[in-house]
Amino acid sequence: MDSRTGTDRPPAHEPIRIIAVDDHSLLRGALCELINAEDDLCVVADTDTSQGLGDLVERHRAEVVLLDVEMPEHHAPTVVAELARRFPRLHILILTMYNDAQLVQELIARGARGYLHKSVPRESLLTAIRNAATDDPHMTIAVPVSGMGESGFSEPQQTLSPREREVLTQAAAALSNRQIAGRLGITEGTVKRHLRNIFEKLGAVSRIDAVNKAVDAQLIRRPRK
Repeated sequence: MDSRTGTDRPPAHEPIRIIAVDDHSLLRGALCELINAEDDLCVVADTDTSQGLGDLVERHRAEVVLLDVEMPEHHAPTVVAELARRFPRLHILILTMYNDAQLVQELIARGARGYLHKSVPRESLLTAIRNAATDDPHMTIAVPVSGMGESGFSEPQQTLSPREREVLTQAAAALSNRQIAGRLGITEGTVKRHLRNIFEKLGAVSRIDAVNKAVDAQLIRRPRK
């Protein structure tokens, strides 16, 4: 029995079972085609949301999940932690355009087995998938050196995710939660969650305080008057 899913694990000669999670359909489709072209790899499911992802992993007896960071109604660290707790042997690989040392550290700490920037070569991605499925004890971190900054992984840096920057930029323009939700195509509850995260990350006590601190840190631009 597979301890991850409670079902019989596929024989060793069967392809590695993979789930691709990305809200960009064209990129997700290209990713699936690339993987399925390999005899020893198989995308058993793909989805544009992390909602219900655990059930999808269980249903398809997935061994590897390729997970994007920025998607609607999605908080990557929480999703990774929940998957790692529910499926201890599941290998979660982050595949994203978002490049930040602090986020890498957090996701690895939550249970991700690798973090790859979407600009990595094809072979790097395929190797990371194969290494994960063979219980390789090493982490795979493949990101552009220029994007990590001079500090590298030495100390966590003050940062906001791309979505948080979008939300704060709209808040800086004096939009209400409802207006921000409408412009970004998300719910008011999601806007509030992003703002709470922003306040916590920046140590801010109000929207104005958060905007000023983000502008000073060059995380967003001050809106034009």
